[in-house]
Amino acid sequence: MSADGNWKVTIKAPMGAMATRLTIKSKGGVFTGTQSGQGQSAEVTDGKIDGDAITWSNNVTTPLKITLEYSGVLSGDEMSGKVKAGLMGTFPFTGIRED
Repeated sequence: MSADGNWKVTIKAPMGAMATRLTIKSKGGVFTGTQSGQGQSAEVTDGKIDGDAITWSNNVTTPLKITLEYSGVLSGDEMSGKVKAGLMGTFPFTGIRED
């Protein structure tokens, strides 16, 4: 099953759940797209899909300038994993396909 489409990705950070929208367009084992939330949007970088494994990064500027590094597992219309937020630590995330 393709991961293409729109996903609601929720990061479970210490300051509360942060909902984002991730758009995936894959070709082979790589993907491009955008991720938006908290009033900003960022291009996906280093998007990769290898079997059920999915990884990507994006750069945010608010509230801090930081690179977020996602690593997770796809399971049909759901995904879960961890996001590394630089020196702030690593937090779990979940995702549900919206369409």
